[in-house]
Amino acid sequence: MTEAASSSAETHREVGRRTIDAGEAHTALIRRTYDAPVQDVWNACTDPKRINRWFMEPTGDFREGGHFALEGNASGKILRCEEPSLLALTWEYGDDPVAYVELRLSEAGGGGTVLELEHASVSDSFLVNNPETGDWGVGVGWEMPLDFLESYLKGETPDAPTSEWFEFTPELEKRAAERGALWAREVEIAYSRSLKGA
Repeated sequence: MTEAASSSAETHREVGRRTIDAGEAHTALIRRTYDAPVQDVWNACTDPKRINRWFMEPTGDFREGGHFALEGNASGKILRCEEPSLLALTWEYGDDPVAYVELRLSEAGGGGTVLELEHASVSDSFLVNNPETGDWGVGVGWEMPLDFLESYLKGETPDAPTSEWFEFTPELEKRAAERGALWAREVEIAYSRSLKGA
């Protein structure tokens, strides 16, 4: 499913399954095209000082086999780092089983970059989207930073850490709810497919 995001990028959402070390996992796949060269997008996603401008500041040993941490959020191990096309990480968050995140970049027509982010987890709450509680699954959780990545690449965000300028406004809350509904629909489609295949 695609949607014209509030950003100019179109967002493809897909729910699937794959096997990871923790077992048979659910996956959330997001695909977007950015109007920036692959190397620039790669650097924005792997340079800690640049990550801090659109996501949050990572600390750690930023090489294959090294460990990273996002304060107050996730941590993990860098499994593969193949510049400028593939970054694979474990994703350890709270008491959840260890999940897996893969970032894939490729050239798009016109010199842009296709970004695919796939997050896989065996957690039962991984894809839950509940508008009554405002509890949004991992798909919604990744889409907002990917909006900020686009704005950052265009020079539209402050050249400062997100902790200094980010504010969760009513507009962003509304956008999260809209995307939560779209992800909930993808979960329904995936569930329906699995029933047909059973």
